[in-house]
Amino acid sequence: MPGSPGSLAEILQAEGVRDERLIAAVRATPRAGFVPDDLADEAYDDVPLPIGHGQVTTQPSLSARMIEGLGLTGNEHVLEVGTGLGFQTALLARLAADVVTIELRPDLCARARSNLARHGVGNVELFTGDGSRGVPERAPYDAVLVSAAYPEVPAPLAGQLRIGGRLVQPIGTGGQEEVVLFERVPAGLERRQVLTLARFVRLHGRYGYPQ
Repeated sequence: MPGSPGSLAEILQAEGVRDERLIAAVRATPRAGFVPDDLADEAYDDVPLPIGHGQVTTQPSLSARMIEGLGLTGNEHVLEVGTGLGFQTALLARLAADVVTIELRPDLCARARSNLARHGVGNVELFTGDGSRGVPERAPYDAVLVSAAYPEVPAPLAGQLRIGGRLVQPIGTGGQEEVVLFERVPAGLERRQVLTLARFVRLHGRYGYPQ
C-alpha cells in the first residue's frame, strides 16, 4: 500500500535522522511528485528510484544524512550539484534561504523545474550544465551538496564555498564511496567527518570524469 510524506518521515527518524526541521520538510514535501509517474506507489519507500540515463534518485535516508551534515539553519545560500527530479532540491529549499542547483542533463532539469513549480518551491534557481564547475556567477555559497562521486572535491566547488562553509560529497570512483563532510578554512578544505558509506554514480564534467 502506498505510503505518505508522514510515513517517510517516520522511516527517516527510525534510521537516525534527528534534525527536526529536516523531518518537517520531508513531511511537507510529497516525494510522489518528484519521481516518474509509474513509480509513484514506491515514492514513500526508503529506496532509490530510476529516473533515466542510468540515474536514480538518492535514497531518502541517504539524502537526509547528507543534508543533515550541512547543518542548515535557514539563512544559507546553497549550491546543489545534481538536481535529478528535484526532491532533494525541494528539501534544501525548505531548509535554506535559497538554492542554486545544476543538472547535467537538460531533460532532467526541465522535469525538475516543472516539479518544483507545481509544488510551489520558488526559492530555487536551476541551471543546466557541468556541475563540476559549480555556478561561479552565484558564488560564494554557505553550503554545497554534491550528489555524484569523484575521488576528490573539484577545485571550483571548493573555491566557491565561503570560509566556514560546509560541503558534503561522496568521495570515491563511483560504486562504493565515503560520503564526507568538509569545512572550508582559509587554507582550503578540511575533512571533518565520514557521514555514511554509499553507492553513487560518477561526477562527470571538466573537473570530474570525462563525459
